[in-house]
Formats: sequence, structure tokens, C-alpha cells
Amino acid sequence: MLLNTGGWVFDEAEPRYTIGLSSVSRSIGNLGADTRVRLRGPFASLERFQNGVGRPPAEFAGAEVMDWTDTASLPLLPTDESLEIFVQLRKHPRLDLNDARSWRVRPQTELHATNDKGLMDLKSESCPRGFWPVFKGESFDIWEPDTGRYYGFADSAKVVPHLQDKRRRAARNRNSPFCEFDAAWLAKDRMLPCYSPRIAFRDITNRTNQRTVIAALVPPKVFITNAAPYLLWPRGDERDQAFLVGVLSSLCLDWYARRFVETHVNFFILNPFPVPRPPPADRLWQRVVALAGRLAAVDDRYAAWAGAVGVECGPLEAREKLDLICELDAVVAHLYGLEERHLAHIFETFHEKWQPGTSCDHPTLGDYNARLAATLRHFRAWGGRLK
Repeated sequence: MLLNTGGWVFDEAEPRYTIGLSSVSRSIGNLGADTRVRLRGPFASLERFQNGVGRPPAEFAGAEVMDWTDTASLPLLPTDESLEIFVQLRKHPRLDLNDARSWRVRPQTELHATNDKGLMDLKSESCPRGFWPVFKGESFDIWEPDTGRYYGFADSAKVVPHLQDKRRRAARNRNSPFCEFDAAWLAKDRMLPCYSPRIAFRDITNRTNQRTVIAALVPPKVFITNAAPYLLWPRGDERDQAFLVGVLSSLCLDWYARRFVETHVNFFILNPFPVPRPPPADRLWQRVVALAGRLAAVDDRYAAWAGAVGVECGPLEAREKLDLICELDAVVAHLYGLEERHLAHIFETFHEKWQPGTSCDHPTLGDYNARLAATLRHFRAWGGRLK
């Protein structure tokens, strides 16, 4: 893989393009046993290409590549050093793992912006009595579950029966996420996901944005358009939710997602995300639950959820919030089995304008040097505790 920086590969080709030099051979046999994919690069200059092309490539079984995404996509890596980190992250199970022993999630959409437009009030400037906000992607951000920017409002007395009817019909389809739930859960309107906090994520995004995977535990009593799918939980509880929103909001997972995402977090990209699955007795799992639970429970709307997780509820002072985020990134890095140099590389290659000696005013990134120093401090401290 070559980055055409400065046009060193082809003079007239777009310098931002990634170019793949591919050698393909046909074979007959079992995909998992016989197929091999060998990757080198990306190289951003002739010198790096000449130095790197002679080194052994990273080699993967064909079946392994098929598991990276549901479309057998190859990762777009920042540098040739990134391969080692990518391989380490990929050692962990897919997000949509269904092993019957641990939590289970399925992505789902709620209200369609076009097909369900008649159910929504798109003109009112404030929420009418008996109505709930309708969230879009911009309605939440990293550790900010309600930005106050809504798609519109909707009458809960009309939309709740609509969603209940749609859920019952969907449960009869064996491909629907709702088919994994029991009849008692499906029968109760109050068990609809909109009545509880749930993890939503922005569908529209970009790998060059300051953040690519933007997930949040959105509050109860809101509806969500298809621009922000949410996660259904056939198995799992509030502590599992806290763990997962912590991983999805980490720099490690976001760095991985940027290898595949172009403009959308499609389900076929989301489902194969590698997510650690330690047991609840694991100290790192417990710490992620505590950190993410506290960061997510921002006000009284989360009081019951926070009680189930075992964390306090309410706003956080800015400095304390940033420190919790830095520790979360460090603990998640340990869960992935990364080394300190790997974590530093993730910072260095995360965003082209987020580099040593620079600052970024985005609330979820902040000052590069200060955040890296704080994250490495927590990483080393946890490394000492785990010995």
C-alpha cells in the first residue's frame, strides 16, 4: 500500500489517494486453509518503500481477512508501523459475537426520517406537552449525550404504539434483532428501548474527522431517527452497557474504526469491530464499567441506570472529566493487550492536525501533549497494578 504524498508514485494522480500494488494468484482449496493475504505499507515515500519492501510482510489467512468486515475490506493504515497494532486489536472477538455466555448486541434503527415523517413535529422550536425529542446524529457527542440539537419532536402517545406494533411484527422475522427476545419482553410497551438509556451512534461520519465513532448513552424518553442507530441487548445488563460505551468511546477503538470507515458506520463495519470480552471479575473490566458509567450518567435522567451500575450521577467538573477519559483510554489499551509504544503510536497517527506541539480545541480531544501525558501516566500506573 502506497500513499501518493507529493506525487512520488504517479505524478498526475491525486496525492491524497492510497494506491495498492497487488499481485493475485488463483488457487483451488479451502479458504481458511489455503488462502493467504500479505500486506506491506503504507509507504509515504520512495525511501520508506525501498526500506520496507524487503522486510517480511504481515501475513493473514483468508478466513481471518473475511472476519475483519463483512465485505472483506482491507484496512487503510497510517504507516507501516501500524500493522502491528492492527493485528493486536484484531485478536479480540467481534462486537456481534453470539457465544451464549456473555452479553449480546444487535444494531437497530427506530424512526425513519422519510417514511415516519408524518409522526414527527419538525416545526416547533420547543418540545410540546406530551411530546419527546427526536434525536439525530448531532443530538449527542462523545460523553455529551444530549446536545440540545434535535431533529424534531414526536407525540409519545402516537409513536409508542407505532413502535410497539413494528416491534411485534419484526419479531416474527428470524433475521430481525427482535426475534432474539422473549414474548414477555415483547408484550410490554414499557419495555420498548425508548423508555431506557441506550447506546446510540452516528451513522454519518468520516475517518478524517476529529472523531469517527461517536457513540453515547442517550437518555430515556427520546426517539431516534435512522441517522443514529442504537444497540439492542438480547443479553446483558447496565454494567455491560457501561463497559461497551466505554470501549466504543475510546481512542483505541476509534483508531481501529478509522482504518475502514469512509463516510458511514455501516452495520457491516460496526458488527466486526474487535471488542475485548473479559469476565466481570477482571479488574480492568470493572474499572472500565466504573469510569464509563460515571462519564455517561450526567444528570438525573440516568439515576436508575447509575444505581444499577454502581456509580454516582450528575455533572463532572471539566478537569475531573478529562482525567477520567484519559484513564479510560489507558485501561482500554491494557484490555487490548497494547504496549506503551502502541498507545503512543495511536496518538501520533490519530488525526493529522493533532500532533506533538499542537493543540486542538475539540472537547473530545483537547491538547495533544497534555492528554498523551495523562493517558500514559494512567497506563503505567495500571501496568504496575497488573504485575
